[in-house]
Amino acid sequence: MDFFRKIFGKPNPVKGAEQNVVTAPLSELQLKSIKAMTFNHYEPAQLLVASAQSVGRQRELNEDSLFAISTTIAGNSSNPPFGLYIIADGMGGHQYGEVASNVAIRTIAGYVMKKFHSTLFNLPSLPMDESMQEIAQAAIMEAQRAILREAPGSGTTVTAALVLGQQLTISHVGDSRAYLLYNENRIEAITRDHSLVRRLEELGQITSAEAAVHPQRNVLYRALGQGESLEPDVVTTPFPVGGYLLLCSDGLWGLVSEDEMRKIVYDAPTIQRACQNLIVAANSAGGPDNISAILVQLLA
Repeated sequence: MDFFRKIFGKPNPVKGAEQNVVTAPLSELQLKSIKAMTFNHYEPAQLLVASAQSVGRQRELNEDSLFAISTTIAGNSSNPPFGLYIIADGMGGHQYGEVASNVAIRTIAGYVMKKFHSTLFNLPSLPMDESMQEIAQAAIMEAQRAILREAPGSGTTVTAALVLGQQLTISHVGDSRAYLLYNENRIEAITRDHSLVRRLEELGQITSAEAAVHPQRNVLYRALGQGESLEPDVVTTPFPVGGYLLLCSDGLWGLVSEDEMRKIVYDAPTIQRACQNLIVAANSAGGPDNISAILVQLLA
């Protein structure tokens, strides 16, 4: 009892109507003060993450796979927040697309976590002799070999985000996407689709409007499991503090515009509700494909 009194203070029993509790709504000034404190500083720095998925309204099989893990280690000796987030979209029309996407996320996650185990959990940690970019690229190549071995003839996209503190490294193959949301007015795709239509658009042969309705818009020229050689894109950029990272399959971005996605995220009361609302929006637009999303926020 003494311990709880120390934490919570001495109990103050209410006797009948002798004590009345009066509540009042917070003033506008108080609300503004709370909001300002919310976005100023967090101790410890941490990553908030939400994920959501749907088979869609026109498919019976889910060929998407996702993986999300975050760590916060704080105390006298703190580590920067660490996160690993992956989305893979098994290629429709290929045998065992769902197997390929699952092999991809498990292989990449296992490879990266082994590399960072000493850094995250050992004191003192062993120095790493590889950069985040090298680890991210090697993980993709490991997944390529695993798919060729375990699910030959299949294929999958993959977009993986590795976060250490404010450093964000994206490794990417296919047409699943990574977006950064910097504030309520700005969203930016930081991956480049490896699709035939996207390539035609880059060459100036078709417009973005034509690309959106092109009959071959889902045809990829680069994917895991397709061919022996592979060249993943690897990009490193600062994580926008207070902003968001969004990973998603084409079941989301193909139906919901970037402006609408941005609005959904910032209008939602929580990060989990935002992620769920993105899935709802894609299904409301017809849901012809599997839909996956991972939404991450860095609080520092």
